[in-house]
Amino acid sequence: MEVLEFLRDVLQQPALLIGMVSLVGLLALRKPFYKVMTGTLKPILGYLMLSAGAGFIVSNLDPLGKMIQEGFHITGVVPNNEAIVSVAQQVLGVETMSILVVGLVVNLLIARLTKFKYVFLTGHHSFFMACLLSAVLGTAGLEGMTLILCGGFLLGAWSAISPAIGQRYTHRVTDGDGIAMGHFGSIAYYISAWVGSKVGSPEDSTEKIEIPEKWGFLRDTTVSTCITMMVFYFLAAAAAGPAYVSTISDGMSPFLFAIMAGMKFAVGVTIVYSGVRMILGDLIPAFEGIATRVIPNAVPAVDCAVFFTYAPTAVVIGFVASFVGGVIGMLMLGVLGGVLIIPGLVPHFFCGATAGIFGNATGGRRGAVIGAFVNGLLITFAPALLLPVLGTLGFQNTTFGDFDFGVLGIVLGSLANTFGETGIFAAAAVFLIVLIVPNFVRTKTRVINNPEEE
Repeated sequence: MEVLEFLRDVLQQPALLIGMVSLVGLLALRKPFYKVMTGTLKPILGYLMLSAGAGFIVSNLDPLGKMIQEGFHITGVVPNNEAIVSVAQQVLGVETMSILVVGLVVNLLIARLTKFKYVFLTGHHSFFMACLLSAVLGTAGLEGMTLILCGGFLLGAWSAISPAIGQRYTHRVTDGDGIAMGHFGSIAYYISAWVGSKVGSPEDSTEKIEIPEKWGFLRDTTVSTCITMMVFYFLAAAAAGPAYVSTISDGMSPFLFAIMAGMKFAVGVTIVYSGVRMILGDLIPAFEGIATRVIPNAVPAVDCAVFFTYAPTAVVIGFVASFVGGVIGMLMLGVLGGVLIIPGLVPHFFCGATAGIFGNATGGRRGAVIGAFVNGLLITFAPALLLPVLGTLGFQNTTFGDFDFGVLGIVLGSLANTFGETGIFAAAAVFLIVLIVPNFVRTKTRVINNPEEE
């Protein structure tokens, strides 16, 4: 059990997972020791830098969310992956850990044996999905090895299939950098890209926005992010009132608190960008070793924040548009008499920003705005529909925030409610068919939906 717990801890660390991938790739390429050492450490350090920046962002979004809830008198469920996982581990720790390990092995086997060559490297999201699957499958009546093997297969299969679904869109975002989306908000990003293609033109990119000379400082992503977020904090602090703000700012002036929080948020984003550059600078060359020697044609599926550097302006636009979509979605739920899903600023920032990037890749500015707005609606309604599936396990106060969790949870939960265990096995059979059939069909590429080979 201690070995399994150690493996679980390692697999929850995306930095170590990426480092191990780089190590295997560099060894496969027979690089000299000093290149193996630097090529392994830099992606690890880059991801730690990315995580530090993300943590800084999250810590500064927390008081903003509290001020919005206080100022506008909103009560309801706040989707947060980390919160629900921490609750779930009290009753599903062993199952989650076991599904995680099996899922990683299944993902690697699929990448080696099928045309779905996508290796999912975002370990913490794999852990979150393992937790969701353990909850839903347990509610369906599965237990023991049946639950672990079925959950592990579903996790590994979705880890390979989800990057493939929208790889053509990802290819446009990265301009053919050879990476895939390894984040379980992926379906919403692909929908955003599809919406973008219908409402705008990629030639009208957010990154080509012309700014007059006197506003030239806004071309600096750090500065524009800082100013945007300071406006958010000012409005939220004004709504919450000085008395409440003082309780979360250690007595600091609300005006000064808003300025400092906006600046700190911008610093967090800048740290994320620096970490991403360090990851890509060494991971992609090292991954060639895996793609040529270990798993031919393998494609690394990486965290959504890795895509932020491809369209920094779309990041800010996507966040704002997604948040607006979340607010409108919350009001719609109120009118419909449903549970209020309060816009969680963490999923709306990371998922909304990524949706904006994908919408921009296919539809420019209009695509970024409308695509991210649609994402905001999706990550509001999906958690509301997911709640009943998780309700029997006492997760009513929080739920998963990103769209793929909602889709898989709702589909599997509905199948289980209607057909029991048979419904879950049927879903696993569908995944198996999807993985196997392309291997017997002549396709243009050796990797499903990968334009790199065309």
